[in-house]
Amino acid sequence: MDSDTEETRSQVTATKAEPSKPSRKHKKRKKLAAEADPEKPKSVQATIKVIPGNPERIPPLVGYFPSGFDPTQNPDQDSTKVGVFRHKERGGTRLQVVVTPNKEAKVDFVGTSYAGEAQAGELCSYGLGILDKDTQTLKIVPIASNKIFRLEPKIQGLHFSGKEPASSAMGELSVHEKAEKRIDLHNRYGTKKSIRQNKKMQTLKQEDDPDSQNDMDAIKQGMTNREDTEASEGHTDRNTPPFNASATTPQEAYPLDKIITTGEWKFLQDINKLLEGGAEISQNSFPTFVCNRIHKLQLIEDEDKKYKLSCIFSYITHLIKFKDLHSMDGFSSAKAHRFPGIIRDKFSSMFDAVSKRLSTEKSNLLISYVLVLTLFADEFQTSMTDIAKDLRMGTATLRTHYEKLGCKVSKKNVVSTVTLPVPLQFPTVRRKRRN
Repeated sequence: MDSDTEETRSQVTATKAEPSKPSRKHKKRKKLAAEADPEKPKSVQATIKVIPGNPERIPPLVGYFPSGFDPTQNPDQDSTKVGVFRHKERGGTRLQVVVTPNKEAKVDFVGTSYAGEAQAGELCSYGLGILDKDTQTLKIVPIASNKIFRLEPKIQGLHFSGKEPASSAMGELSVHEKAEKRIDLHNRYGTKKSIRQNKKMQTLKQEDDPDSQNDMDAIKQGMTNREDTEASEGHTDRNTPPFNASATTPQEAYPLDKIITTGEWKFLQDINKLLEGGAEISQNSFPTFVCNRIHKLQLIEDEDKKYKLSCIFSYITHLIKFKDLHSMDGFSSAKAHRFPGIIRDKFSSMFDAVSKRLSTEKSNLLISYVLVLTLFADEFQTSMTDIAKDLRMGTATLRTHYEKLGCKVSKKNVVSTVTLPVPLQFPTVRRKRRN
């Protein structure tokens, strides 16, 4: 033990600095204090031994009784039993301390290393000091936070589940409430990067929430339906959103529920919340197409139609910002945009966003999604001016994209209008004849 210790001499004194010229009041107070406590504590000369931690030895176990039980007041102290148990299936990391006052007692005091103080992170180090007055030695040994046991009284014979007691700080909270409290504290005091990563992980790991699980299943089902629809109709070679070539109405030609799945609608509330709060829709944060049509939401009296159109505007915004985020000329305008985790993960998978730039094929697919949603937003009669500006494309190139979706572009009074006739008729590929 001497080889593992550091010895130093220290004098433990309790003194108070006196002023150079004490006043009469100070002398009087000092005299009264001396009369009240004639026996002053004497200085103690002690050898301090700081014992470093040893991985081969278990650190001291410290237990306390929040119920007020004092084991030293037990007249029959020899009958007090202390047992330490180790969990075999957990690799020996979980410990449990059981203190039984005597044979006649019907109560055990139980503490575990995975409850109480052990639930919190070890933000500081702890030490235990023991002063031996006979040998004039003060030994200080380190202890870990998960070796501090809160010994709670448990009636013998009743089943003990091992859960945190209700009298503890967080005992009355359920598992869901504890998780929400931790997330709230993290969002308040965590860094921006960790908060963003935490929100993403919470979105991906909501398997315990039935609603969230249904949302993820709906997304998978939507992707499956898209593949089944295209395969059944023989249009797997077309780089377009899911469609129904034999539809009799424009709404059925490109089913909206296969573009925006059931689980995504509740994550598209940003525009609706801004309008409810009285905020303005800025062109710095939203595309020109959306800003020029915000007034439509104020004219709609049907709340369901208003909700649906605001979500379509939000989805168009996320698509355009995602395209800008993976392009050289639009990155600066989209780097501060905040995507819902479920939307961003879907886009990354759908458009293969593994690098800083999208491939030509995936970029065209993204543009097709945007253009189809513009038709829904304008009730299948739209113009190309503002959306061409948002996509940073010329009107001639954009017209080709619309035509590949089966749209018809007509020009009247120098204004090009895009419509969607049904049933869908896609342009045929013309091949040059060789001479």
